[in-house]
Amino acid sequence: MKTPVPDYLKHVLSACAANDKGKLADYIPELANVNPDRLGLALSTVDGTIYSAGDDKVEFTMQSLSKPFTYALAIKEIGLIKVLEKVGVEPSGEAFNQISLDKERNIPKNPMINSGAITTHSLIPYKKTVPRAEQIRRFLSALAGRELSFDEQVYQSEIKTAFRNMSIGYMLRTVGVLEDDPKEMVNGYIKQCAIKVTVKDLAVMTSVLANGGIQPKTGKRLLDRSVVRQVLSVMLSCGMYDAAGDWLTTVGIPAKSGVAGGIIGVLPGQVGIAVFSPKIDEHGNSVRGLRIFENLARDMGLHLMEGTPSAQTILQSRYTVGKKNNVVVYELRGVLQFTESEMLLRILQDEPAGKSTIVLDLTNLSLIHDVGVRMLFEGVDRLKQDGYKVVVVDSEGLLDKEQLKGRKREVVTEELEKFLEKFK
Repeated sequence: MKTPVPDYLKHVLSACAANDKGKLADYIPELANVNPDRLGLALSTVDGTIYSAGDDKVEFTMQSLSKPFTYALAIKEIGLIKVLEKVGVEPSGEAFNQISLDKERNIPKNPMINSGAITTHSLIPYKKTVPRAEQIRRFLSALAGRELSFDEQVYQSEIKTAFRNMSIGYMLRTVGVLEDDPKEMVNGYIKQCAIKVTVKDLAVMTSVLANGGIQPKTGKRLLDRSVVRQVLSVMLSCGMYDAAGDWLTTVGIPAKSGVAGGIIGVLPGQVGIAVFSPKIDEHGNSVRGLRIFENLARDMGLHLMEGTPSAQTILQSRYTVGKKNNVVVYELRGVLQFTESEMLLRILQDEPAGKSTIVLDLTNLSLIHDVGVRMLFEGVDRLKQDGYKVVVVDSEGLLDKEQLKGRKREVVTEELEKFLEKFK
């Protein structure tokens, strides 16, 4: 059997292809010459599977799609506190290229509008041998899993018409937000925007965000979960500029658009989505891209507010082993966050009194949130106070070094069946 997902993506493209509204971003000369009929769509899962349809191999420049990833890199390099000193997180309700600052703090309102993005670019630590734009290109290449490159023609085209961005740069320098030469920062930001990608590249990149910062195929952590949470939060509230409210109610997926016609969306723990169609509306958002996201959100139930409860599945099975049936095994499954942990602890409190050994098997968990770890081990401590011996089986290595601090005595890395053999 072939999965129907590729056919569904083709159907969505077909349903939206006839929409001929919008226009090319002709204020950038090179973008005025692109093929307006290009249409591509790619979707990634948290295990790294990529589905795509249409013009999925066509490269286009990221433009503002680079903003959330550069924001992530800045937080990764210098920390969130220092970034927040220079760039806020409030929705602006203004166009992406508005020349304005937060009235109280005199800093850009968020990193998704141009003033905030130029500032974010300047926060990437300076290296004499590696320009900031090149550092960003390397970081994006790591996320995409291949070497990305700059579109020099688009870059030169934008530089020639960057009067508004230059005005923003000099305004930022005047109020002290920029500490370096504004012309250099604006040029670097424009080059950052000229990095070329396909929708497949973007799907891979968004899969890292959907997977909490871990590259699904390699298992390598590229971003801390806290960084991903910050980036997705700002994308949800600010990523679609002055159309953010309409987007949130109709689509409900953290997203970012770019004037070359790209839109990315990330639903944490589920999917990453990338669309490309060059004609944009008055807000700078791809017209057909908007319709595609609306269809996907409606048909696939992807709206963020449609989250389904998972706590009912936390306990896969409970059984006893041992000559005296004095070893009680709890096999867990799914994810372990607050709701699931609360249910597990409620089940454990009904365990009959005695001096049994309780085994908590994490093998079939796909995710353990920090709060889940804290609540799990709080339950372990209380069971031990009640006279039980408690063992946590973590054969898949879900618990990291920080979470294991002071807990190694209670945790074993053997497979469950092998561990239980000693009780038979």
